[in-house]
Amino acid sequence: MQDLQQYSAWRERVATALEQYRSWVQAAELLDAEAGQRLARALARVRDDRLSVAFVAEFSRGKSELINAIFFADYGQRIVPSSPGRTTMCPTELAWDPALPPCIRLLPIETRAAHLATGDYRDDPAAWTVLPLDLDAPERMIDTFKQVSLTRRVNKDEASGFGLYDAEDPDLAATVGDDGLVEIPQWRHALINFPHPLLKQGLVILDTPGLNAIGTEPELTLNLIPNAHAVLFVLGAETGVTKSDIEVWRTHIGAGPGRLVVLNKIDAMWDELKSPQENDAAIAHQQASVAQLLGVADTQVFPVSAQKALVGKINGDMALFGKSRLGRLETALFDELVPARQDILRSQLRQDMDLLLAGQQALLGTRIRDLVEQRQELQSLRGKNQGVITHMMRRVEMEKKEFDASLFKLQGTRAVFTTLSMELYSSIGMDVVQGQVDAVRAAMQAARFGTGTRPPVRAFFEAVRANLDASSAKIGEINAMMDSMYRKFSAEHGLSMAVPMQLSLQRYREEIDAIEAIYMKQFGTATLLITSRGTLLDRFFDSIASRVRQSFRAANADVEAWLKVIMAPLEAQIRQHREQLRGRQTSIQRILEATDTLEQKIAAFEAAQQDLEKVKGRLAGLSGAVTRALDADLPQLEAA
Repeated sequence: MQDLQQYSAWRERVATALEQYRSWVQAAELLDAEAGQRLARALARVRDDRLSVAFVAEFSRGKSELINAIFFADYGQRIVPSSPGRTTMCPTELAWDPALPPCIRLLPIETRAAHLATGDYRDDPAAWTVLPLDLDAPERMIDTFKQVSLTRRVNKDEASGFGLYDAEDPDLAATVGDDGLVEIPQWRHALINFPHPLLKQGLVILDTPGLNAIGTEPELTLNLIPNAHAVLFVLGAETGVTKSDIEVWRTHIGAGPGRLVVLNKIDAMWDELKSPQENDAAIAHQQASVAQLLGVADTQVFPVSAQKALVGKINGDMALFGKSRLGRLETALFDELVPARQDILRSQLRQDMDLLLAGQQALLGTRIRDLVEQRQELQSLRGKNQGVITHMMRRVEMEKKEFDASLFKLQGTRAVFTTLSMELYSSIGMDVVQGQVDAVRAAMQAARFGTGTRPPVRAFFEAVRANLDASSAKIGEINAMMDSMYRKFSAEHGLSMAVPMQLSLQRYREEIDAIEAIYMKQFGTATLLITSRGTLLDRFFDSIASRVRQSFRAANADVEAWLKVIMAPLEAQIRQHREQLRGRQTSIQRILEATDTLEQKIAAFEAAQQDLEKVKGRLAGLSGAVTRALDADLPQLEAA
């Protein structure tokens, strides 16, 4: 817990240093559109950073109790509903958004009938049922929390329409009651906005329903679980690893960073007729067995008793809490989660700062060089007659004409830039993606058997990747053209410019590969053979399409922002160079008309150069402050 508090303090220090840096470079007129956008993105990355922890288990493994024990024991009672049997019927996210009041937002199960994934509803307030949380009335608040446990009974056709019943699936067919009705969750998804101290610091807790719900709500499989920074896979100590546990571990979770196995309910193995050593040996044997079956090290399996840990924390019984072994899990969770997340964020921000500083140093360097050239030019006029001064005036005018001619040529390049931009959107535009989604859905519906749906989906992913490849090629053309233009202006007019801002779509290609890999794991040939075509479509493809659309929507936003700012450094240098030429022209003209101002002008340029050198030093100092904030370790923050 302390690690998370330190991490939050580290983010706040970094954000403060970035704000000071931005304010100062803006006042110093060193912030062009590209740099402004990059700084805004860096600040948003720091402020909006979240650490998500997902809890995955079959029902009755004590998952909700574990959440209460780790995060909510300070409230002196259970916050998340926890009782024998199934208590969490829909995926539930606990987080804090200060823009919203404490509340629970619930997505009705009826939304499953539409061709939209859960993620498509997140920005649609009208789709959610909102219930306020009364923080001053714990009993009423806990009653509101129980909404995530509610179910209702519907006929088979209605359940089938929601993708929650399939007569050809023996497991689902067995859920039909004597009255011919099927029990289904009342809600599809729950978002709980709760002002818990850890949630305020950026923690997001995902509580999932039983393992069978992972298949029925693909948002979990495609998005929430894979993107969680830590996944706690909860098993029962008395049952060990079941067949369904192994299947979910291999298909949806798997060993890797931030993946921990929790062997809960070890208190069921506390045999009062055996010695503590014998009980510990039995728990250790079960721990080793679980590790072997899941293919992980013994140290990745944590035997705990969530219920005893919660009781121990609430009653202040530290002996009972120690016996529950929860402290080891808490330490491992945050010791692994927080430093890994900090390293990723630190690396991203360092890259941003390197690019920002390079561009601003180039801009300052050009300003200083222009002042030096103007001062040297004026110094060369000392003792010269009016004929020489007139000649220099003509030379400046000639330079200005050549520069204006270059700007005229730049207009032609802008036309090419516009054409290439339109061609880029022809391969990455949202209408293109939606057309491919519609085509593959039609092809899947036309397939007679489940296995016949695989070729259209495979073709869909190939087409999506081809779109990204074509877009990347077009981005390469634009980059090459801009690089050539930058080099040309730099050579012809002595401008010192940073490399044009680069854009890569590689991370979106990797996202598409990851989505396809999940699809292939989730829907192997055996699954396709036993799953009806209608259920397959309802269960998975809409979520795949939604996730691909999200990726392309983000890629489009990146492309749009990049196209807006890629010329910003060049345009800033052009404006500065034009002002410098006008300044030279004005200075020489005044010297021509009144030679007694020459020394005053030289002195003014020397003073301006000294001021810019101070600005350069201040820029280095502020960027150094950001670097120091980034490099600070969490224990250093605690000491501070």
